[in-house]
Amino acid sequence: MMRLSWTQPEDLLPHALVAADLDGRDTAGLRARWLAAGGPPEPAPGGASPEPAPDPLRALARELLAELDRVPDPPPLLADEPEDLDAILAEAAPPDLPAAPDDFGDRVHGAWLGRAAGCLLGKPVEKLPLEGIRAIARDTGNWPLRTYFTETGLDPALAAKHPWNRRSRPTSLLENIDGMPEDDDLNFPLIALALMERHGRACTTADVAQAWLDLLPGGRVFTAERIAYRNLLDGHEPDRAGRVRNPFRDWIGAQIRADLYGWTAPGDPLAAARLAWIDARLSHGRNGIYGAMFVAAASAAAVTGAPIDTVLATGLAVVPPRSRYAAAVRRGIELGRGDLHDDAAVDALHAEYGHLHWVHVLPNAALLAFALTRGAGDFHRTITLAVSGGWDTDSVGATAGAVTGALTGAEALPHEWIGPLDDRLATSVPGFAGARFTALAIRTVEVSP
Repeated sequence: MMRLSWTQPEDLLPHALVAADLDGRDTAGLRARWLAAGGPPEPAPGGASPEPAPDPLRALARELLAELDRVPDPPPLLADEPEDLDAILAEAAPPDLPAAPDDFGDRVHGAWLGRAAGCLLGKPVEKLPLEGIRAIARDTGNWPLRTYFTETGLDPALAAKHPWNRRSRPTSLLENIDGMPEDDDLNFPLIALALMERHGRACTTADVAQAWLDLLPGGRVFTAERIAYRNLLDGHEPDRAGRVRNPFRDWIGAQIRADLYGWTAPGDPLAAARLAWIDARLSHGRNGIYGAMFVAAASAAAVTGAPIDTVLATGLAVVPPRSRYAAAVRRGIELGRGDLHDDAAVDALHAEYGHLHWVHVLPNAALLAFALTRGAGDFHRTITLAVSGGWDTDSVGATAGAVTGALTGAEALPHEWIGPLDDRLATSVPGFAGARFTALAIRTVEVSP
């Protein structure tokens, strides 16, 4: 029996209760009704329970999801974490940045390659717990990480205890890599490029929605994106599609879609952040939106060659300063600048954020900030720190790789990371068949001012 993840009401409701609790909304009565009816108290691992719920329980889940949408947000949350663009940017004061440098094209190329390499490093260990990642790497003589993951020499008992991501194993282990395999962390930048080619900075959220429907099958979107996709098909307008029965609005999905908006706005982080907001609001809210804006603004700084501290400050400048997202980034920076050993610093992050789902934006933002800070612009150090820290390994690795790839430039990226990509990207996004990173970089520069 096929159980479609991230869509069944009985699977969404426990996530929605957790999200409401994190926001400080009153869920006591709704939770009591759910538990009294026999609903599971905790979300199902992997986004789908093994068996469908009985019809009465599924009907109750639909009813409670609708009621949760009507539970008001507490005033402090509304004040500290606004969703309106002007309110988000009310205190924004990014650092002064130079315009596109002479080597802008090489930096954009480096960002594309870096995003692919960081993503590829993280793909086979996506969903594995931190101890599993460390155990596999140690057992194969690859700790601290110095190359892509391998199963050569891996103890079969350890492999059974901590299995690879089954979809990624055939294409993402060192011995199997043959170009960059398809991944949503690369598909979404391709769609963003298509949007910029079609609409430029006049792009709207409705344009983003239409691009998804035109270019993405529903099976290629997950969590908040899958909810928004469903809601679009159900007749909800794009500016409402992400707000209906969506417990994943603070997860990482929008953050993985935003780099290109920064690459096409060199030295203009506010323009990049506005484009990211237009895109992110289709599926996300609050901290999910801030993640996209942070990455877009940081990317607008990175392609100018700004120092990593300036890149991080630029990203933080477009995020509400009292938000949970800003606090997570600041904590990652603090640990990155601190004296704790790498593993101990990551352990500290897991102690503080480990109660959140591994796809939630906050732990991943803290880890991203830590890796960027401690990596200090070094590509190898940054992507290995990002991936070895666990959680959403391919997504954090991709963003860390994109930022440091832009800082490094394609010509200076280490061959051991970039060579296996062979300048090739597999994708099912229409219009990008046979994509080459060299060509993608040229197209990106062409839509940049």
